[in-house]
Amino acid sequence: MKDPDNTGAQGGSHESRFLEAFTEYSDALFRHASMRISDREKSIDLVHDTFTKVWTYVRNGHVVENYRPFLYKVLNNLIIDEYRKQKEASLDALFERDGVDEGSFPELSESTVEALAATIDGKQAFDLIALLPDAYREVLIMRFVDGLGPREISELVEESENVISVRIHRGLKILRDKIESSARNMEENRLKGK
Repeated sequence: MKDPDNTGAQGGSHESRFLEAFTEYSDALFRHASMRISDREKSIDLVHDTFTKVWTYVRNGHVVENYRPFLYKVLNNLIIDEYRKQKEASLDALFERDGVDEGSFPELSESTVEALAATIDGKQAFDLIALLPDAYREVLIMRFVDGLGPREISELVEESENVISVRIHRGLKILRDKIESSARNMEENRLKGK
């Protein structure tokens, strides 16, 4: 939507609203990018490119009603472009089926996710998530770190909700296996140390 008067939809100049969005969301966007691509310098570049693209969009007279989802959408598109540059192919396109959604998997219930979270500390979780294949790491971060639902994730990564639900299910299974393996190794090391 164009704004010929150069004022924001919610009042204030475009510049002040943009600067407020930068202040409020830059750290969260950096964390999101870092979790998704595991490369600090590339994450900084992608967040910088995100704000540059959004500023150009705003300077061209367009209005951004709500910066948070708009910034995440631009950043996610840049991350997807980065994945494509690395020639990563979609792992789950063959598994898209009608009738598969997040509710089909008991592992995705709130109580199961809370129980999983209670079994590991935050650093261990991030370390283990970093070991997951990109497609699974991406959706788990968006689902459980960013708090997005499968429908929102599907819109951001331009995949069907069914594909996203399958990826979440598989990613959690892989993560659970890694957690259990890590716990077994820690217990074995503890017993050897006695």
